[in-house]
Amino acid sequence: LILIGGFVQLLAGFLAFRKYDHLGGAAFLTFSALWSHLVNVGTGNSEGFTAGSIAFLVLNAFLIILASSFNVVLLCMTLAMELLTICFLLFTLENLPLPFEIVMLSILSIICFYGATASLANSMFGKDLMMMGPPLFTAESSKKGTEDPPPCVCPKSHCTSGLRTIADLLNTGSVCGVPTDTVYALAASCKHPEAIEKVYKIKDRPQEKPICIFISNLDQLRAAAPPISPLLWEFMENVYPGGIGCIIKKGEWLKKLGVGAGYSRVGTQDSIMIRVPDLTVLVHLIDMTGPLAITSANPSGEVDSTHHDMVISRLGHKLEGVLCDGESDEVVASTVVNCTKIDESGITIVREGCVPAGKVMQIFERVKNR
Repeated sequence: LILIGGFVQLLAGFLAFRKYDHLGGAAFLTFSALWSHLVNVGTGNSEGFTAGSIAFLVLNAFLIILASSFNVVLLCMTLAMELLTICFLLFTLENLPLPFEIVMLSILSIICFYGATASLANSMFGKDLMMMGPPLFTAESSKKGTEDPPPCVCPKSHCTSGLRTIADLLNTGSVCGVPTDTVYALAASCKHPEAIEKVYKIKDRPQEKPICIFISNLDQLRAAAPPISPLLWEFMENVYPGGIGCIIKKGEWLKKLGVGAGYSRVGTQDSIMIRVPDLTVLVHLIDMTGPLAITSANPSGEVDSTHHDMVISRLGHKLEGVLCDGESDEVVASTVVNCTKIDESGITIVREGCVPAGKVMQIFERVKNR
């Protein structure tokens, strides 16, 4: 019987650990060790039994404290095992009253039977069919029940409603953080020059550094009919959409593109960088707003933001919204190419970014030779 009791306790401990019930598993394995310890008495060898039982009493006292924060059944079981261990000690001293032994064994049997039945039934049906009892006390969490709300509107990019929210904000002159096919960026509608000016203030960006524009596809550019040579058209067709921005000559054709009142606040007096991003959600956003003035979403001189959480924590208190899209596709910004003299002297790399300069030059040479 002693060996059977030890095996049952060991099996119960194993099953408890399989259910990620670490406290219950530790209790049952401890009880199993006690049952195996009783073999010394069962075989007539009581040497060291008293010391081992006292050690178990101390260990089980800690289990009682832990069980009180778990449920009533486990608490009763640990208490019964504590009293049962005292019975074993009295038995070795031949000073155990028979009625007391019968009562304790009966109580332990009832508790074990109920606990096993309740645990099995609740696990099988996935609901509390048999009550295990609430914990006597619970440790209060130091965390707040609700997190602080973000400093700005932060919709998800995969939700149509989220895209519309950001589009509405941009169309009313707000500045928002948006994902791109490289790193996160600050966006402002080209129809609102005051919003573009706000971008400079948000980033603490020097006024002499121009801001580029994003369009959704190259057909928009063709519809504006800029004075672009066949070589430049061919080059742009090979790099758009993607992480390469082309600087071209500025002109009144930008107003046909939809730049509007922001004409003087994007690019320089003579040139403008245009890029077609390779990110579906941003392309859809541009289709809803028209061309967007874009610059990286980071304080001037600091590293680029590669997750919407970075944008929110660094600049969220200055923005009206951030379109949340998780990790960015790249860790560096786009590569910028000066194409204003592409027919006379070719192209020059202004800034090497996510696309290596060597690859850009290979594309140009292939287009030129064609």
